[in-house]
Amino acid sequence: MMKKRFAAFLAAALMGTMILSGCGSKKEETKAAETTAETAAETKVDETKAAETTAGEAAEKVIMVVSFGTSYNDSREATIGAIETAIADAYPEYEVRRAFTSQIIIDKLKERDGLEIDNVEEALDRAVADGVKTLVVQPTHLMDGYEYTDLADALKDYEDKFEQVALAAPLLTSDEDFDAVAKAIAEETASYDDGETAICFMGHGTEADSNGIYAKLQEKMTAASYENYYIGTVEAEPSLEDLLAAIKEKGTYTKVVLEPLMVVAGDHANNDMAGDEEDSWKSQFEAEGYEVECILKGLGELPAIQDIYVAHTQAAIDSLAK
Repeated sequence: MMKKRFAAFLAAALMGTMILSGCGSKKEETKAAETTAETAAETKVDETKAAETTAGEAAEKVIMVVSFGTSYNDSREATIGAIETAIADAYPEYEVRRAFTSQIIIDKLKERDGLEIDNVEEALDRAVADGVKTLVVQPTHLMDGYEYTDLADALKDYEDKFEQVALAAPLLTSDEDFDAVAKAIAEETASYDDGETAICFMGHGTEADSNGIYAKLQEKMTAASYENYYIGTVEAEPSLEDLLAAIKEKGTYTKVVLEPLMVVAGDHANNDMAGDEEDSWKSQFEAEGYEVECILKGLGELPAIQDIYVAHTQAAIDSLAK
């Protein structure tokens, strides 16, 4: 009887020891879990603070990409959006912002799509209000024409509101720019260059002296042996009539390919170039007996063109150090 009681006592003692041991282990696991959770929370806070610091630093340095704009949504994001993305990727320490110069397009996008885009003055006022210290303005204009001049004039009124301001160059500025653009558009359309096809690029044209960029680009392309390429404009010279005369004189073409020499494939590309109206480039070439193919692709879609804008942004940033 005594042996049975002793055995029962011993079993109970062992059970108690196991329970106490188990509780101790559980408490240690709980404490370890709480410590891990606290560490994770602290890490998350640190990451959030780091992100907030980076955002704060970025807000002090802004690259404002200024474009004429377009109401063609797909083309806008494939061209202007692509240029902005390329610049943002190249300069992560800067915040990249968008501004348009065409108030008509800005108003149309707001009314039709509910999309609000700043004009230049609004974008500059916003930068001042946000406490931006370094401002780099990169236009997506092709040349230093009237719009570029207007942008430069507008920027002068804000120079004393920032610690540093720089205006970058438009697309076609240096000889190297012309060579790079000629190569980019030729490589993009190389599959059409068969000797029987005239490859025509339609620019906008301007009354400003900078309209000479079109003739210069034509000279660059001819000098680089791109003999079947032609540059014309909608509103200036070389005109559509000039192109038709040159292509007829060559006498070897049966087909014509049309593509815009513009950052976006917007209204001019879709209507003045590729439209079905009698006065469109497409209709005029067809009336002369040519088979016509239209490529609705803006220059801004080409990575080589984006690279030129990135390089111009870099040059503007470098100028700040001087």
